[in-house]
Amino acid sequence: MPTTFVFADEAGCFTFKTKPGASRYFLLCSIATTDCTVAGKLLDIRRDLCTEDDDETERDKLHATADAQATRDKVFEALATCDFRIDATLLEKRKAQPQTCVDAPTFYRYAWYYHFKHVGRLILPNEGKLFITAAALGEKKTRAAFKAGVNNGVQQARIPRDRWAVSFMDSAKDPMLWAADYCAWAIQRKWELNDGRSYDLIEPKIETEFDLWQIGTTFYY
Repeated sequence: MPTTFVFADEAGCFTFKTKPGASRYFLLCSIATTDCTVAGKLLDIRRDLCTEDDDETERDKLHATADAQATRDKVFEALATCDFRIDATLLEKRKAQPQTCVDAPTFYRYAWYYHFKHVGRLILPNEGKLFITAAALGEKKTRAAFKAGVNNGVQQARIPRDRWAVSFMDSAKDPMLWAADYCAWAIQRKWELNDGRSYDLIEPKIETEFDLWQIGTTFYY
């Protein structure tokens, strides 16, 4: 039965105040594909780093924020050779009504709801189901709340329950989450810093890039 694989990661922080280091946007980015071959390419890059540099031998994943530019270049080159679609939903945090951001898991749930309300039907296969893997967030005591946010967000988007399943895991466990991380990072750099260098490399794969509260005029902080 045909299955579409969806891998999602976020960018931005859960700080709802203007202060140094706080992001303007919270971004949820997903990649959808029926072919996960990019995972092997990214594993090869990680293995090469481990064998070439003694300081990298315990590296368990690729992560755009922390990786050297030379590594990023290799990752984006690998992403360019593979077939997947990218969808991103951006939430400008100053425009978030107070009830949506009472805590981080609540805001995360809203982000998933809006993302899948917009994207879910576009990526749902005609037959089969969506298998959604989200990069895990939170410490042990809050992780269950974040996982529930993914499930609740997809449920509220009204995709039939028998057409999807959710996995919530540490990003080190699946290289496809590294790909989602890189895509989220590139899009965030464009919106936060007006830096389009990496964004331009993935732009052909971006199907939707939705600024949820673009027309909003009320700022709450």
